Amino acid sequence: MKIAIIDYQLSNLFSVKHAFDYLNVESAISSDKSVILNADAAILPGVGAFGDAMNNLKKLGLIEVVNSLITSGKPFMGVCLGMQLLFSESEEFGAHEGLNIIKGKVVKFAKPDKLIKVPQIGWNQIQKTEAGWKNSPLKNIKNRDFMYFVHSYYVVPDNSNAVLSETIYEDIKYCSSLLSDNIFATQFHPEKSGQEGIKIYRDWLKSV
Repeated sequence: MKIAIIDYQLSNLFSVKHAFDYLNVESAISSDKSVILNADAAILPGVGAFGDAMNNLKKLGLIEVVNSLITSGKPFMGVCLGMQLLFSESEEFGAHEGLNIIKGKVVKFAKPDKLIKVPQIGWNQIQKTEAGWKNSPLKNIKNRDFMYFVHSYYVVPDNSNAVLSETIYEDIKYCSSLLSDNIFATQFHPEKSGQEGIKIYRDWLKSV
């Protein structure tokens, strides 16, 4: 088994690789198309701005690679910004088109009657939906376990049935993980979420 960790020059790559090293799973950080497409599965991590990330993916020729990999049916995982990039559009620093693999949008934490502190940084609970209890990478995670978050924007999928967990921040309930066909994605960082995060990676690898 070999996992490709997609390098588009805007990611927290080594902490993700360290998680797979801990699990004794071979992984490679790469922007090489052949390495990514020949892997058994791939992860799109990310920390940074949505528009910059899309520009980098385009510049490196990785948009077609991601699309081909997902179309092939291989397991694919998005983490934090990597989750958001899978969506149709984002309002971060203006309007930006995403990969449009998952229909929906990325919006900022905001309420008309409340000043909200962003980004959300630190530990927060995930509340599993009915889908999250089933045969998903969250199946061995307890409801309301804490995961580690760093983000100012969150995803709003058109298909609510894809949502595996929800999280509440500043009275806003949002999708914190999802499963859509061969795509699993989390807004939180499993690699920074201790042993519970490692469980999530381990159970995701069982689909590979």
